[in-house]
Amino acid sequence: MPQNTRSNIASPTATGIVADSKTSTRRRFLGTGAALTAGVAATAAARPIRGAEPAESVSSSPNSHIRLALVGAGGRGTGAINDSLTINENVSLAAIADLEGDKLGKICESLAKRHGDKVAVETAKMHGGIDAYKRILDDPQIDVVLFATPPGFRPQYVLDAVDAGKHVFAEKPTCVDPAGYRVCVEANDKAIANKTSIVTGTQYRRQTNYVEAVKRLHDGAIGDIISATSRYCSNGIWNKTRKEGMSDTEYQIYNWMHFIWLSGDQIAEQAVHNIDAINWIMGGPPESAYGSGGRFTRPEGSEMWDSMSIDYLYPGNRTVSFKCRQIPNAQGDNSNIIYGSKGICTIYGINRGAMIHDRDGNEVWSMKGDLGAAYKQEHKDLIDSVRSGKPIVEFKETADSSLTAVLGRMAAYSGKLVTWDFAVNESTLNLFPENLDMNASLPEPAFAIPGKTKLV
Repeated sequence: MPQNTRSNIASPTATGIVADSKTSTRRRFLGTGAALTAGVAATAAARPIRGAEPAESVSSSPNSHIRLALVGAGGRGTGAINDSLTINENVSLAAIADLEGDKLGKICESLAKRHGDKVAVETAKMHGGIDAYKRILDDPQIDVVLFATPPGFRPQYVLDAVDAGKHVFAEKPTCVDPAGYRVCVEANDKAIANKTSIVTGTQYRRQTNYVEAVKRLHDGAIGDIISATSRYCSNGIWNKTRKEGMSDTEYQIYNWMHFIWLSGDQIAEQAVHNIDAINWIMGGPPESAYGSGGRFTRPEGSEMWDSMSIDYLYPGNRTVSFKCRQIPNAQGDNSNIIYGSKGICTIYGINRGAMIHDRDGNEVWSMKGDLGAAYKQEHKDLIDSVRSGKPIVEFKETADSSLTAVLGRMAAYSGKLVTWDFAVNESTLNLFPENLDMNASLPEPAFAIPGKTKLV
């Protein structure tokens, strides 16, 4: 089962045992075959750890030119770099990396049609392979790295970027297990010490109707917050057919959504947006989670469930009923409803806006939403922080929300009540392969079954 104690190495669907030290959770990457050349392996091995060295390539000036690099050139990655190039002046895309290096030329050509000379990627700075991100981190000309790889890679990639003195944009979720969470906390603390920025892709924290609604909630607009419901219910998700000749590892990364070590399941990969909003409203993560769920429509070989219902208990004995679902033709709902002693606040996802009603049902406030502007604002905030020399470091709060999603998944998968303290301080769950081998054969994927899947 996906959560069982690891019985063989290089199995991303099993659980790795981690020691008590934070540094023991550091992931190890072992590329083989075409994914790792001898020359690059030597460079990666020789790269020094520069944990106390801030980025030196950017001056604290409103006019300084910022050189960007993208790691993970899929749909979300190209969307992120589009947003940054659109909203920011005097920036350029100077390097790009992806597992599939042969597609990078066309991606850069497409970006250049929209952004002109803001796209300035030389062929030598188009890097392919599982280790390609290391070449970007070794490049002294790169100031800011945008990470949009499958989430399972996020903790170590960001920590390595911080060690290299880079500023970072990291897509959500930032971790898919407790071991990754501890790496995120380490990266967050080092970034603060380095005076380098980490901004994350939790765009609702920069969407004006969310910001204003949460401010009003914290100012007491609905009185004391008693409870909430939160839903991220959508339709199906993509699934990719295995290509001839792919190893197990290659296929799982190619079809990463369906493997828990890479995506964390829907609750972490997608629904974390609403979980993050609830943590923001509640002032931090919950004390415990208890839940259930299952799978009805996922394709054969997928480890994902397609529905989860979690009761989160927050400090002050406040319960949040959370539900996420990806089932074709089922009714969708993307909303957060917060119940207070004097009223109710509803915050819808995407562009539907937010509103507050009093206890008699009268609307007392509302504001429209603009998700597109929020996507861009996170990148403007990052670049502004780099130029001003006033770094934004928000990696831990997003890691808290990511671990809240993982907490709910652990509870549902195991059928047990799981506490925050257990996940942070005791859990040995580490889904990442002990050694990442691109040519590896992996055990047959298996989905979790409550009562059989162990809580570790």
